[in-house]
Amino acid sequence: MQNIKAYVMLVCASLFWAGNFMVGKYAFFTEIPPLSLVFYRWSLVWIILLPFTYKEIIKYKDTILDNLPLLFFLGLTSVGLFNSFTYLSLIHTQVINASLFNAAIPAIIILLCFLFKIEKTNKFQILGLIISVGGIFAIVTKLELNILLSLNFNKGDLIMIGGVLTWGIYSTLLKKKKFTLPLLTLVHVICTFGLISVFPQFLYELSNGQVIKFDINLVYTLIFLALFPSIGSYYCWAGAVSVIGANRAGISLSLIPLFSSIMAILIYNETFQFFHLIGAILIILGLFLSNKEIKNA
Repeated sequence: MQNIKAYVMLVCASLFWAGNFMVGKYAFFTEIPPLSLVFYRWSLVWIILLPFTYKEIIKYKDTILDNLPLLFFLGLTSVGLFNSFTYLSLIHTQVINASLFNAAIPAIIILLCFLFKIEKTNKFQILGLIISVGGIFAIVTKLELNILLSLNFNKGDLIMIGGVLTWGIYSTLLKKKKFTLPLLTLVHVICTFGLISVFPQFLYELSNGQVIKFDINLVYTLIFLALFPSIGSYYCWAGAVSVIGANRAGISLSLIPLFSSIMAILIYNETFQFFHLIGAILIILGLFLSNKEIKNA
């Protein structure tokens, strides 16, 4: 039953994150500054969670204080960097591109778990990693040799690769933790450190004259982002990883580009092109190979 619950949580997390890409693109169209959006989104999350978690934070204060470095890096890599990379990338690239890259995160998790000696890695996972990276190259180069030779890549695609790397680090660190906190409390603590790390980004954007406009569109945007891609997804993802591990949980991320691509085609009239298909096939093939287990691995 625990495994079934974990997989249901992973499907929900993927669906909510797919919605995050839609709203991220909407924010660009409505001229909401990306780094300000990250800051206000997570500030609202922090406020919403506080009444439910402050007693637990006090109760587990010793655990939190004993693990400050790890908790800080969890907040930095997830809230502070991944979200910023995502929204910045959507200024320059399609939702389909950005979401397809996310499907390659499991390959990054496998590589990092291997490097940090957190989980054993078998030959299928290594092969899956190589194939998934090939899928990323297919999308970045659009299957055009001249793009590869000239290194004339889409800026948004490169930024999103940075996001993929930071989420891989976050998931790997999440698996590495040896302490236990209630899930909402963990999300709130990660949110706190994430806000600390994203605040300088917010100030930098303000110093460049990018001021957020407070209107009803922003209110709806922040409420959706706070409840679903933030609290909902992080709660579901952290809970599932704690049950089935980072490697097995990672395969569910292939659902994000599926959900996102359908939404992007219907809402933003984006086009699913041939290089997207080849990239998706390679990434998903790599995912399934990565999830294959062998005895004595």
